Amino acid sequence: MNNSRFDKVLVLIPARMSSTRLPGKPLAEIGGLPMIVQVAMRAREADVGRIIVAVDDQRIVEAVSAAGFEVVMTRADHQSGSDRIYEALTKADPDGRFETIINVQGDLPTVEPETIRAALRPLDNPSTDIATLTVEITDEHEKTNPNVVKVVGSPLSDSRLRALYFTRATAPYGAGPLYHHIGLYAYRRAALEKFVSLSPSVLERRESLEQLRALEAGLRIDVEIVNSVPLGVDTPEDLEKARQILGRKSQ
Repeated sequence: MNNSRFDKVLVLIPARMSSTRLPGKPLAEIGGLPMIVQVAMRAREADVGRIIVAVDDQRIVEAVSAAGFEVVMTRADHQSGSDRIYEALTKADPDGRFETIINVQGDLPTVEPETIRAALRPLDNPSTDIATLTVEITDEHEKTNPNVVKVVGSPLSDSRLRALYFTRATAPYGAGPLYHHIGLYAYRRAALEKFVSLSPSVLERRESLEQLRALEAGLRIDVEIVNSVPLGVDTPEDLEKARQILGRKSQ
């Protein structure tokens, strides 16, 4: 780190061993390293704060530690990455020194460091509780694909929205851009503490979207518009794509 403004920023990377479509996903080899280590390296390149990997398996602990990154063991029964990072936060920082927490999913080995940095920008507004990211949809198929989560937001500037809703439907209706949500978050500590204390909400259960719990509870989410969606590795095909992307970058 070379900037004191990041002294109170903590990057937490949740990783769990069980994955239906890609067993042992955090340890899948990409460019000669486990995927979770590649994600930690992207976070280090972003240079925004201390990095801790939150895991549920001793094999991941050993792989992350061998690569020189800090790691915290968490329970295996967490229902979400948010719950896992909160347990890691309470273990790593019980005194509350860190004020901002960035949650980088452990299956984003090709995420651009600038994308991670962009997640912090909406928190420049003291009224913002949670920050996240989005990309304008250009693929017509994505506009109607329920696996592509859309942000419905009120524009704050050319590069930022205030989130009003998140949905798997095609929304909002009418002429204008649609936005693909990227599940990378930056939380104020108090907002994360409140979020994990809440029970799943009505709309969250209906849409199967955890972030709706925050909106229903009155937390403000602002969304930074970035240029590309990072590849999330969920299948063997995704894994091969990630290997190709990082292979090209190392040439």
